[in-house]
Amino acid sequence: MRLSDFKYKLNDELIAQVPIPVRDQSNLLVLSRSNGRMYDCVFRDIVQYFEPGDALVINETKVFPARLYGQKDKTDAKIEVFLLRELTDSLWEVLVRPARKVRTGNTIWFADEVCCEVVDNTISGGRVVRFVCDGNFREMVERFGDSPLPPYIKRKPTALDKERYQTVYARISGAVAAPTAGLHFTEDLLNAIQARGVEIIPIVLHVGLGTFRPVCVEDLSRHHMDSEYYEVSPAAAEAINRTIARGGRIIAVGTTTVRALETVANFTGGVRAESGWTDKFIYPPYDFKVVDGMITNFHLPCSTLIMLVSAFADRDLILKSYRHAIRNRYRFYSYGDAMLIF
Repeated sequence: MRLSDFKYKLNDELIAQVPIPVRDQSNLLVLSRSNGRMYDCVFRDIVQYFEPGDALVINETKVFPARLYGQKDKTDAKIEVFLLRELTDSLWEVLVRPARKVRTGNTIWFADEVCCEVVDNTISGGRVVRFVCDGNFREMVERFGDSPLPPYIKRKPTALDKERYQTVYARISGAVAAPTAGLHFTEDLLNAIQARGVEIIPIVLHVGLGTFRPVCVEDLSRHHMDSEYYEVSPAAAEAINRTIARGGRIIAVGTTTVRALETVANFTGGVRAESGWTDKFIYPPYDFKVVDGMITNFHLPCSTLIMLVSAFADRDLILKSYRHAIRNRYRFYSYGDAMLIF
């Protein structure tokens, strides 16, 4: 597979700029891998596609307000600092913009009592900074940070985004982007799925910018994913293995959940309890070991996300389903509509 194999055309008007009023009233395209059939429905109707004994695996990561704005060396030079990941206590890997104005030794001020010192450059064009903060750092981020909306949303974050760019089951802070397939669920819908005899199993993968970093090589085997932290607890692993043993299906909510599950998959069938960092890059062809079904949004052309989905359901079939979604005016990307692939 080549990078150019994953291109498609999309009009900007189909890129969702705001969430719909009610989460579970987004559109849902149901796609059968076995016969290629497609069904248009509403997301809340997804309950009917579950069977008693299935398991729905969700990603409990929570987005934190990772985008900060400050001034360089207390001048008028405005700098955006995007938190990527914590390296040690107070030391962070970040992206800065405009990057040309930020050099090692600079200090960026966010308030009189809060600043960061630029201590190094990274090979990917980012910076390593050390925060100096009177008080709790996390509280400072919550106070000064903005929701890290992706760049294709052409507006500034609002108070609504702090709620809606977050799943209803988000629990463990650490993501700089939402696991967007989960944005469609409501508490009532999750309860209805459980009432059908489906076990809901939480795991964690903290979504980083590496998931969305553009692929810059035509030969996919040369692309390297940035590492992201994951955690599959002993209780989660036991529940997943119990579902597999009794013949139930594992339905993953989002590509992040899929990557975590395939990272901890055993070759004998099932998963192991584990935590760590994964740079697993899934693209066609790939033999999935755990996941039987996937809920996912519609992804950018040539992204690692559309490559993973194409590995799960055949590239030609996925591109055909995307053309169907475009014809039927589905909404695309983070605040867009969803697919269920069986």
